[in-house]
Formats: sequence, structure tokens, C-alpha cells
Amino acid sequence: MVCEKKVVDVVSGWLTLFDDGSVDRTWTGPPEFEFMATPVPPHEDFVDGVAIRDVIIDTNSGLSVRIYIPEMNSGDQDKLPIILHFHGGGFCISQADWFMYYSIYSRLVRSARVICVSVYLRLAPVHRLPAACDDGYSSLLWLKDVAQGLSSEPWLESDADFKRVFLIGDSSGGNLVHEVAARAGKTDLEPLRLVGGIPMHPGFVRAKRSKSELEQPQSPFLTLDMLDKFLGLALPIGSTKDHPITCPMGYGAPPLSGLKLPPFLFVVAENDLIRDTEMEYYEEMKKAGKELELLINPGMSHSYYLNKIAVDMDPQTAEQTDRLIAAIAEFIKRH
Repeated sequence: MVCEKKVVDVVSGWLTLFDDGSVDRTWTGPPEFEFMATPVPPHEDFVDGVAIRDVIIDTNSGLSVRIYIPEMNSGDQDKLPIILHFHGGGFCISQADWFMYYSIYSRLVRSARVICVSVYLRLAPVHRLPAACDDGYSSLLWLKDVAQGLSSEPWLESDADFKRVFLIGDSSGGNLVHEVAARAGKTDLEPLRLVGGIPMHPGFVRAKRSKSELEQPQSPFLTLDMLDKFLGLALPIGSTKDHPITCPMGYGAPPLSGLKLPPFLFVVAENDLIRDTEMEYYEEMKKAGKELELLINPGMSHSYYLNKIAVDMDPQTAEQTDRLIAAIAEFIKRH
């Protein structure tokens, strides 16, 4: 007799959890949003000025990355900076090949004249934290190996400037920017140089609800349901949101003053549910003497720039997305 598994929970249309511990990440929310969670196949020919390839960087674990490279312009430097990208999704959903990332990172690669290496992170609850942190750090070490000639990746070898590597992450990927940068500060990365980090709307929270969580509007990209349940599935068993990965400014985390971190461009949306704890992190980083710039996008909610419908249809969202891309490009240019 075959026993059918039963649905235990559905998290805001993004994830279905079954009683045997398995999950289904098929989108079950409004159908008009589904295209943003659809994989985009790689194309090694240039399409709209960008070529993409997927590369397995660890044959033992299967860890892989997606590389975006812009079509070279006459005004480009001989070598282009690298941005190492960590996608969001509360450590439980999304992949580097989803359309929402393809749309914005293709645009960023063209505008900022950079190479993007986006990591296919392992997902909870099958792979709880720190699995995603380990994947992010392993990807940085792989870049070091390519720079040293110990691993081969022709696109990077011909066009990448390993002296100008940046970390960038959306939402929970912003947590990885902090975590991977902190690990890198204890490592000799030569001949690679990590020169900057860009956490965008990072998932920095506390176990106790913040004022903004209670007052700010929820959005398709972050609800309280997602915040609570994704982190419950992702954090090590027995942990709370005060865990150092989700609360690096908290009492349980290593002191910020003792971390060797590169300059950060810290990006906050004014109407983000978790704005208050993001700003707490910013203030604690400043107190610790860290070099970071703050960009606040007024009137915007969590990960607004990934919402292709809003970017295309709402003039304010389009304007703030333009402002975000310009700020990232300027930050990279200065470092």
C-alpha cells in the first residue's frame, strides 16, 4: 500500500512542505508572477549585449555558477571587475537562473561593465545553514584558483580583473555578503583582491518583531509568513533569528569591530518589512568603524527591483531601479 504524502504547509505561494520533510518549490501564487520564477537557459552567444554560461566548479559537490559577460565595447578596460552574486529566497527558494535575476543582472552587467558570477546555492530545508554560506565562500575560493591558474575558466581568464572582485547579494544573499566577506578577511586570497561588498535588503532580523515588521506593508517578495517559516526551515535546528547569520549585529555574533571587511554599499528600501533591523546593522557597522555607504530607495519595498512587472509598469519603481543600478556602477567604478 502506497501512502500519499500530505501537505503540511504552503508558504506564501513559494514553497509547499510535506509531512515527509520534502518540499515542492513550484509557484502556486498568482499566475501573472510565475514567469519571474522560470529558469532562463544559458546562451553563449550575445543576446542584448550579454552572454551567459553555466559552469560546474566542484565536480564532487556539484556546486555550479552562472557567468554573465558583456559584449566588449571600445571604451572598456582590458579586464572587467567581477561581481560574485548570491541570490535571495530566504535560503529556501530561488535559483541563479530564474528570470528575475536574469533580467536585473543582465542589465547590471551591461550598465556597470562587469562580469557577474552567480552561485547556484544549496537550499534549505534539505541543506540548512551554513550550507549556503559555505557555497558562497567556496565560489570565492574557486575564483582565487582561477586567478592562480589552478582551475580553468576561459571567459574569466581572458576578460576578468581578479584584483577587483565584489560581493553582491539580494535579501538573504545580502547575509551571505557579510558572512563570506568576514570569512575572506581571515584568508590570503592573493592574487585575488576582494575590494567591496553590496548587501541589498539583507535579511538581518531579530527574534523579537521590529517596529517595521509590525507596521510596514507586506509584498510578494517578503511577507511575515515567509520571514518566519523560511528562517525556521533554514537556520540550524534549535536556533532563533538571533543566530549570527541572520543577526550579525547581535550578542551571539562575532564583534563587528574585529572583522576585516571591505568597503560596503549598503542598500535599504524605505518600506521594507525588515528596515529597522537592517538600519540597526548599518548603525552598528558605523560604530565599529567600518567603511560603508548607505543607499535608501524611497517608497520601495523589499527586493522591488526584482519585480519585473512593477519595474515595467510603475514609473517610481523604474526610476528607483535606475538609481540603484547607477549607484552600484558608481561604487564599483570607485573601488
